[in-house]
Amino acid sequence: MRSFAFTWTDSDGVPRASAVAYDEVSADRRQAELEKAGATGIERVPVAPGELPVTRV
Repeated sequence: MRSFAFTWTDSDGVPRASAVAYDEVSADRRQAELEKAGATGIERVPVAPGELPVTRV
């Protein structure tokens, strides 16, 4: 099973990164939520078990 996390910039301009990993179906849902909330620069990052992305600065 592949896992994904996200990095993005929220609507206030603050860089963010996922605190959890998502399977593909859940990642699709989360990406839609981020887009609806006005996030920009959304990047889906493939991650290994136990790994999460670092917030972009």
